[in-house]
Amino acid sequence: MSPAKKDNMLYIGIDLGTSRSVVSCSNGSRKWVESYVGWPKDFVAKKMLGKRVLFGSDAVEHRLALNLSRPLKNGVLKEGTEQDEAAVQELIGHLIELADVGQDNDICVAVGVPAEALKINKTAIKNAISQHAKKLMVVSEPFSVAYGLGALDNTMIIDIGAGTVDFCIMHGTVPLEEDQRSILMAGDYVDEQLFKLLTEKHPEADFTLTMVRKFKEKHGFVGEPKRRVKIEAPVDGKFTEFDITEEMRKACESPMPAIIETAIDLIANFDPEFQQAVRKNIIVAGGGSQLAGLNTFLSEATKQFEPCTFTCITDPLYAGADGALQLADDMPEEFLEKL
Repeated sequence: MSPAKKDNMLYIGIDLGTSRSVVSCSNGSRKWVESYVGWPKDFVAKKMLGKRVLFGSDAVEHRLALNLSRPLKNGVLKEGTEQDEAAVQELIGHLIELADVGQDNDICVAVGVPAEALKINKTAIKNAISQHAKKLMVVSEPFSVAYGLGALDNTMIIDIGAGTVDFCIMHGTVPLEEDQRSILMAGDYVDEQLFKLLTEKHPEADFTLTMVRKFKEKHGFVGEPKRRVKIEAPVDGKFTEFDITEEMRKACESPMPAIIETAIDLIANFDPEFQQAVRKNIIVAGGGSQLAGLNTFLSEATKQFEPCTFTCITDPLYAGADGALQLADDMPEEFLEKL
C-alpha cells in the first residue's frame, strides 16, 4: 500500500458482542452500544419516536413501542427472518457511523466476534460490512483481545461474554480451530438462573429479565460475599427491599464448573512441554470478568487439577475492539479480504 493510500485509510476495530458492541478507530473515536435494534411497531410509535430505527439503550427504553431484535443470540448471528438479517445490517451500519468516518476515507475493518459466530456467520458478517468498507478481517473475540494485550505466546484467553464463553490458547501464531473452544453457559445463562431463583423465592415480586441483568452487572460476585446484596423490586406496585445475596452467588457460580472443566481440558490437549507456561498465564476478559472475586475463585477451584494463575483485565469493554483495531492496522494485505 502506498503511503498516500495508507494515509487515506481509516482503520476500524469492532467487537460485535451479544450484549454490547464496541467500535475503536484510528482517528481516536471509541464508542459502544448495547446490541439491540428496534423498529417502531406502527405509525403512532414512529411519530412519537421520530426515528426510523433505534439502537442500544434507546431501543431498550422504548421497547414496548418497538419490534425489538437482539441479533446475536447464543454467540451467533440470528438468521432466517427478514428482521434478524436487517438487524445485523443496521447494527453494523450504526457502529460504522459511530466511527466518525471522513468523506474521503477508505475503510479497513477488523471484526472480533464470538468463536461460534466466526465458524457459522463469517459470510453474513462480510455481507453486512461490504457496503461500508474496502477491506475486512474477521477474527474470534479472544484472539483480538490477546492481540491488543500483546499476549501472543503461551497464554490462554477466556472471554466471558453474554452469549458464550470463548477460550483460546495463543502460541505465537494465528490460532487454529483446535486452539479454541466455546460454551453457552455465559452471561445470559447467569441472568436466566438468577431470574428463576428470584421468582421462585419471591413470587410476590415483579421481576423482569432486564431488571435481573442490571442487578447482576451491579452486584455480581463469586465466592464468599463481602457484603449483603440488597435490591428493590415492585410488589403490588410498591417498591420493596429484598436480600438476594444467596441467589446472586448461586447464579453467578453456576457456569464456573463448565468454565474450569473446559479450560483444563484445552490445556491438557496442548503441547505438554508448554502446559505449565499456559497455566501461569490465563487472562479473563469480557463483561463476566468483572464478577467480584473471580480471579481468586478460579485459582482456588483449579488447585485440585494443577495450580493456575488467572488475571482479570482492567478494561473489558474496549479490549476486544482495541485489539481488532491494532489487527486492522498491522495486518499484511494477504490476510485481508477485499470487498
